[in-house]
Parts: sequence; structure tokens; C-alpha cells
Amino acid sequence: MRNDIQPNERAYSTKEVAEEVGIATPTVRKYGQILERNGYEFLKDGDRRIFVETDIEALIALRDTDKPLDSTARDIVGLQKERLENTTETDIALPDTTDTLPSDPNQIKEAFRYLVNELAAAREMNVQLKNDMTHIKTTVAQLQQDHHVISSSIGNSAQRTNNKIERLTEQQRANYEALLEQERERTELLQEEIQKMRDDQKKEWVSQNDFNRRLEEEMQKRNGGNWSWLFSLFKK
Repeated sequence: MRNDIQPNERAYSTKEVAEEVGIATPTVRKYGQILERNGYEFLKDGDRRIFVETDIEALIALRDTDKPLDSTARDIVGLQKERLENTTETDIALPDTTDTLPSDPNQIKEAFRYLVNELAAAREMNVQLKNDMTHIKTTVAQLQQDHHVISSSIGNSAQRTNNKIERLTEQQRANYEALLEQERERTELLQEEIQKMRDDQKKEWVSQNDFNRRLEEEMQKRNGGNWSWLFSLFKK
């Protein structure tokens, strides 16, 4: 049982501990579970943990450790056991009990004045938080609008680029087909010229063969004698 509580020592709620240590409320509960799992003792009101200064120190140690949390928790439990063995049992005076209320009217007025100031500060903080939330919402809306504009610009730019690529591709295809048609026409003309040359060559060969045949016939007919007939062959 906890016997290291100082008389009239202040008790903290989970939310107050979260603000004091600088961690989230769920993290406070998580650290508390880790500590209890390793044997740490909390002062409790039913199932609700009540934190004191030494508990806050334990949570800070867990927050700042570089070792595994369970290992650090065991070290903290060891220190708590040593502290409990060296202290005598005392009771904690919770701030919500009537025993802690001052009896002096001036002190009561001072306490109420303090509460009024705290409430005013809380209201001011709430107003500031509301303004901050409004500013955040406005910023988020502006960012969403900017994102939409940027996305639209990127989409339009991509579409224009695709259109340009398609036009260039179509132009290249048309140029290629035109060049291919020109090459086909040149090839056909060349083939026609080659065929004409072959036909002319064939005619020359036929004419030459005919001449040779007639020459050979005349020579066979006129073996010797006047050669004037030979020149007459070239006149035909």
C-alpha cells in the first residue's frame, strides 16, 4: 500500500497529468498500465488512478527512456519499493474533500477569485482555440482548393501534351506514307526503264542474230567471187 504520500499532497487527474508531462491522455493510461503490469502501485479511487508528484516523475521517466518501456518500468518499480520501505504510511488529502476547504472568509474569497480567474482564462483559451480551429479550417479549405487547381492544371497540361504527341505522330505517319508512296513510284519507273532497256536489248539481239544468219547464208551461197554482195547486206 502507498505510504509515501505527503500530507495534503496535490492529486492530479489523468488529463492534468497529460498536460503536465506533455503527452496524450491515452499515453498516460498506457504508461500507467505498463507500470502496474510490472508491480507499480497507484493510489486509486475505485478504478480511477489518482496521480501524485512521484507518479508524474515515473511517467516522465517512461517518456524519456531509450530502453524498452517494460525494462524502465521495472527499474521504477524497484525504486518505488525502496521508497515505500523507508517511509511511514500517511494519507493523502484529496482536493475535492471538504477537509481541505479553508475556514477563513478571506481565504475563501481568494479561492473563489482564483477560480474566477481560472474560468476566465479557460474561456479565453476556448475562444482562442475556436479561432485557431476556424483558421485551420480556412487553411485546410484553401489547401484543398489549391490542390484542386494544381490537379486540374496538371491534368490540362497532360492532355495538351498528349494532343501534341498525337498530332506529331499523325504528321510523322503521313510523312512516312508520302515518302513510301514516292519510293514506290520511283521503283515502278525504274522497273519500267529496266524492262524497256531489256526489250531494246532483246530487239538488238534479234536483229543481230538475223543479220548473222543472213550473212552466213550468203557466204554459203557465194563461196568466193565478187564481195560486193557483202556490202549490200549492210544496206538492208
